[in-house]
Amino acid sequence: MSVRLYIGNLPKEEIDRQDLQAVFAAEGDAVTTKLIKDRKTGKCRGFGFLTVNNDEQADQIIEKYNGQMFKDTPIKLEKALPRTKGEEGEEQAPKAVNVASNNPTPNTNKEGSRRDKGSKKPRRGGGGGSRESTTTTESDAIRPDPRWASELEKLKQMLAAQTTN
Repeated sequence: MSVRLYIGNLPKEEIDRQDLQAVFAAEGDAVTTKLIKDRKTGKCRGFGFLTVNNDEQADQIIEKYNGQMFKDTPIKLEKALPRTKGEEGEEQAPKAVNVASNNPTPNTNKEGSRRDKGSKKPRRGGGGGSRESTTTTESDAIRPDPRWASELEKLKQMLAAQTTN
């Protein structure tokens, strides 16, 4: 059974898989490397993976190469976390997925899910669903869109003139 090792602290510059493979050349052909690169720039994202044959070999490689210098930076080696669903280039995604999956009841209604999240601020227009804006003080009132503020002011003046007549 093959074991994947995480290689971290790689320099974020243009390096090739062959450069990384050369570091582990003494281990033979049974060791394969994968360098994770940014899709847009083609530069290294700072990590990669090493695949070895078994746990014993993995432990020996970690012992031997952890902290070894690679292009002026000490590399970090540890056993990789198991892969989750998703694209191959998203190996570090499990951390984000675990945080997001803490919601016990998934809500398929997009409009409702926006309202349910307590950390989100209400929209500027208010939407009419809440009566809180009518009881707020003048300093807490929702400010109008600056693009229409002058038009709104004219309408307020016209309405005030009509009510006084």
